[in-house]
Amino acid sequence: MNYIWSTTQRDSPLRTGLFLYLAALLLQQADCTGAREHCQVATRARRKEMNMVASTDSYMEKGCPAQHGKPIRLKQLEQKLLEVRFQEDNFTVICPNIQTFVFKIKLLFRGLNLTSELLQSKFRTQHSMHFPAALVKKGRSRAAETKLVCIYLNTPCLFQDGKNNSLLNNDILGATLENIIITNLSEPVEIRFWHNKTLDNSNATCVFWVEGSENNSLGNWSSAGCETIHQDKVVLCLCKHLTYFAVLLKVSSAPIDEAVLVPLTYISMVGCSASAAASLLTILHYLTSRKKSRDYTTKIHMNLLGTLFLLNTSFLLSEPLASVHSTWLCKGTAAFLHYSLLCCLTWMAIEGFHLYLLLIKVYNVYFRRYVLKLCGVGWGLPALIVVSILIFKEEAYGLHIIETDTGYNNTTMCWITDKAWDVHYFFNLGYAGITILFNMVILVTVVTMLKKLRSNMNNQKEQVKKDLVTVLGLTCLLGMTWALAFLSFGVFLIPQLILFTIINSLLGFFICLWYCTICRQLDTSSSTGSSQMTK
Repeated sequence: MNYIWSTTQRDSPLRTGLFLYLAALLLQQADCTGAREHCQVATRARRKEMNMVASTDSYMEKGCPAQHGKPIRLKQLEQKLLEVRFQEDNFTVICPNIQTFVFKIKLLFRGLNLTSELLQSKFRTQHSMHFPAALVKKGRSRAAETKLVCIYLNTPCLFQDGKNNSLLNNDILGATLENIIITNLSEPVEIRFWHNKTLDNSNATCVFWVEGSENNSLGNWSSAGCETIHQDKVVLCLCKHLTYFAVLLKVSSAPIDEAVLVPLTYISMVGCSASAAASLLTILHYLTSRKKSRDYTTKIHMNLLGTLFLLNTSFLLSEPLASVHSTWLCKGTAAFLHYSLLCCLTWMAIEGFHLYLLLIKVYNVYFRRYVLKLCGVGWGLPALIVVSILIFKEEAYGLHIIETDTGYNNTTMCWITDKAWDVHYFFNLGYAGITILFNMVILVTVVTMLKKLRSNMNNQKEQVKKDLVTVLGLTCLLGMTWALAFLSFGVFLIPQLILFTIINSLLGFFICLWYCTICRQLDTSSSTGSSQMTK
C-alpha cells in the first residue's frame, strides 16, 4: 500500500509538503518478499526495528500460534518504534500483513491525515485515520516534540477474545502517542474503512480493543464511546481516544442462528461419538469372530465402517485442535478430515457398484483380486486427490470459521478454508453429487426388482417388513442421506441442518444396527435349516 501523510487544519485545506513526504515514504518503504525475512529501510541503524516488524508479519502469517488476545510482542514493537531515532519527519516499514509509521509531532500541530490507497495487490483494502489538533493539546508535555506510532494490521487471529469475532476485511488500525494515554478528546479521531459489502448499524459496529485486567486474561472488543456512521461503501468511526480500532461484523455467507448452532454442535458430538464407537466395535467383532465371513460383501461393509470411524473421529478432533493455534497441526487435521470424507463417499460408491454386480448383472462376472482392487480405489483415489490439493493449493486446508447471524460468537474447526471454496464445491459437493446420483439409480432399480419379486409371493406382510429393513439399510450404505446437503437454501435451511446433523452423525451407528440385524436373521435361518435337516 502507498500511504499519504499530510498535516491539515480542519477549517482550511492547507497541505504541507505533500510530495516531499511521499518521496520520503517511497525511499523508506519496505517490501517483505520471499520468506518475508528482509524489510529494506534507508539505514542499517534501523535494522532491529525492521526485523521486529518482519518477525511480527511472519507471526501473523502463521496464524498467531499459541497466543490469544493482543500479544506481548506487539507492545514490545510499539516501544521499539517509539525509541527509534530518525532525521526525517517519519519512519515507515511496510510488510504484507503489518505496516508501521512513526511521526514526529510538534507543539504547532494542526492535525494529521494517514490514508492508504489500493496498490498492486487486489487483496489490499483502503482505509484512513485523521488525528485532530486536539491530540497534542490533550497530550501536551514539556517536550517540544513527541512521537505518534500508527500500526496497520491485516490478520484474523491477533486480537481474539475467545468469541472468534469477525472483523471487516480483517483490518485493524492502531495509534499510540509517546508515553501518554489519550482519552476524552474534544475532537474525535476519525477512522475510515472502505468496503464492498452491504452494511448498516445492525451488522457492523465500530469497536476498539480493551486489554484484559490480568496478565493471563483475554481482552475484548468494545464499542463504548465510539460512534459508527455508515456512508456509501465506507464505515466511519469517531472515537475520542487512541488504541486499536476495527469494525466488528455480524454477517455470514451461510447464516446460522446461535440458538440453532449450539444444539447442533452437541448433537454432532454425541452422534459422531456413538457412530465411531459402534463402527470400531463392529470391526473388532468381525476381526475376532471365529465364524468370520469371507464373502466380499461383508469385507466391503467393514471398509465402509472403517471410513466412518475415521470420519467421525477426525471430525470430533477438528474443533479442539483448531484452538491449539498450530498452523501445521490444523492443516494436517483438515487434510485428514477431507481424506476421510472422500474415502467414505468412495466406499459408498463401491457399495453401489458391488450391489449392481450382485443383483443386476448376475452372470459372467469375475474379477481377479476383487477386494484388493476395490481397496486400491477406495483408499488410494482419495489419497491422490488430497495430496494433489496439498501440492497445488496448499492454502486449501487450515482454520475455518463458522459464522453466525445473530451474534458475534463463531465456531472454528480445521477444514477447507475460505480461500479454497472451489475445492469444496468440486471435490465435496461435486464428488458427493456423482456418488449419490449413481447410488440412487442402483437403489431405485433394487426396489423395483424387490417389488416384482414379492408380488406373487404369499405372506407378503412379513416379506414387506424384511424388505423395508433391507431398503433402509441400503439407503444408509449407499449414502442417500447425504443428499440432504443439497437442500441448504431458503426455508429448507434450518430443517435440513437438523435432519442432516442427526442422521449423518449417527450413520455409522445405523449401519451397525442394520448389519447386526442381517447377521441375526442369517443365523436364525441357518439354525432353522439345520433343525429341519435333523428331523
